[in-house]
Amino acid sequence: MIYITRRETFAAAHRLFKDGLSDEENLKLFGKCSSPNWHGHNYTLEVVVAGEVNPATGFVLDLKELKEIIRENVISKVDHKNLNIDTDFMKGLNPTSENIVIAIWKQLEDKIPAGKLYSIKLYETENNYFEYRGE
Repeated sequence: MIYITRRETFAAAHRLFKDGLSDEENLKLFGKCSSPNWHGHNYTLEVVVAGEVNPATGFVLDLKELKEIIRENVISKVDHKNLNIDTDFMKGLNPTSENIVIAIWKQLEDKIPAGKLYSIKLYETENNYFEYRGE
């Protein structure tokens, strides 16, 4: 089994909050991440695909093709966007990094033409990352 990884970056804003709670209650629950004026991150996304090498091409999946799939289905929808209001696949979700990484998985899981989506890693900061490997 070979594991290939494509790394992309994007910048996005969001606000962590629960409907029905006051700003003060949200601040207590989510800290400064619940600012009504939003905040942002420069995210790094890693998409890992697992598979066998195709003897005809020598690839599991052409990384150029994987790059285009990621950019079309994820990066174009999140880069320089507000995840709470601009990103269709985040509608109705509190955009925690845990929810973002699961939502990105759902955007990509049926788009991989060779191999199988193995994991999604989302780096929110240099020190914090979130990994999802499907259900």
